[in-house]
Amino acid sequence: MRKDREAVAGLLLRLRELGVGDHRLLSAFEKIPRQNFVPVIYLDEAYNRGQFPIECGQTMTSVDHVARALHALDIPESAKVMELGTGTGYQTAVLACLSRKVISVERFRTLLEKARTRLANLGIENSQIIYGDGSDGSSDQGLFDRIISNCSFDALPKGFLDKLSSGGVLVAPVGPPDDVQMLKKLTKVGSRFEVEDLFEVRVQPFISGVSQAI
Repeated sequence: MRKDREAVAGLLLRLRELGVGDHRLLSAFEKIPRQNFVPVIYLDEAYNRGQFPIECGQTMTSVDHVARALHALDIPESAKVMELGTGTGYQTAVLACLSRKVISVERFRTLLEKARTRLANLGIENSQIIYGDGSDGSSDQGLFDRIISNCSFDALPKGFLDKLSSGGVLVAPVGPPDDVQMLKKLTKVGSRFEVEDLFEVRVQPFISGVSQAI
């Protein structure tokens, strides 16, 4: 549709203005139809800056936030990526365009099943969605080159930092669960980590375990 093409063109222009100029990343955003992942009542706003409420009381992160976070993550084509919080599966799809393999972890079975269907409909085969919280459910997956969290932590998530390979990068919000958090980039250098503040966000906190109801 012409309207969708114009919306994508507007998004790419906005991302360049935000400093997101990586060709591979922009191509991934151009390739993945965000309207396939947005709740029907928000279709006309799919490429706008806002967040959207989704099932299970969760929120679909704004496309600008996703772009800036993935730009900071700097994903090589050979990377194995872990994503905490699948949501609708939109960011999972973009990650799959950028990397060798994506392991996404979701604690709500409803979100997991719908995301799997959306990804399958797009023919995306290098992603796997696991039912869990990521703290131990991915222990059999080995180390990851990149980790991105869509939920926040009170302090630096050291348990997830241990899942990074040497030179790996984790991008995660850190701060109080009921206030503004700082999206941080942590790079593993030997036995230590370099920490960089990116931008302020406000997302839901990490919760241990899986949802038993939905």
